[in-house]
Amino acid sequence: MVFVDIVVALALLQFFWFGLQVGRARGQFKVPAPAMSGHPEFDRVFRVQMNTLEQLVLFIPSLYAFAHYVSPIWGAGLGVVYIIGRFVYSAGYTRAAEKRGAGFGLSALPVMILLLGGLIGACIALSRS
Repeated sequence: MVFVDIVVALALLQFFWFGLQVGRARGQFKVPAPAMSGHPEFDRVFRVQMNTLEQLVLFIPSLYAFAHYVSPIWGAGLGVVYIIGRFVYSAGYTRAAEKRGAGFGLSALPVMILLLGGLIGACIALSRS
C-alpha cells in the first residue's frame, strides 16, 4: 500500500500546486478574492483547480478500494496515469477551454476503472463471506 499512499500524496501536492496557480492568476489578472470569476484566463486556471477537486472526491476513495480489493500496484499505476492526465488537462485548459478534452479523458478513465474495480472487488469479497 505504500505506493498507493505515495500516489495519493502526489495527487494532493498537485492539487496544492493548482491552488498556488490560482493565487498567481488572481494577481496577474487582477481578480481579487473572494471573486470566483473575472478575466477568462483566470477563470480557466480556477476551473482546473475546481475540476481537480471534483475529481479527487472520486479518485482517492476509489484508489483505496481498488488497492484493497484488487491490487495496490495496479491501483498506484492507474493513479499515476490520473496525475499525468491532470497535468495534461491543466496545460490544455489554461491555453483554451476546448483543449481540455484529452487531459480530462486521461484522468477520468483511470478513475472509472478504479471505481468499478473497487466496487466489483468489494462485491466479490462480500459474496465469499
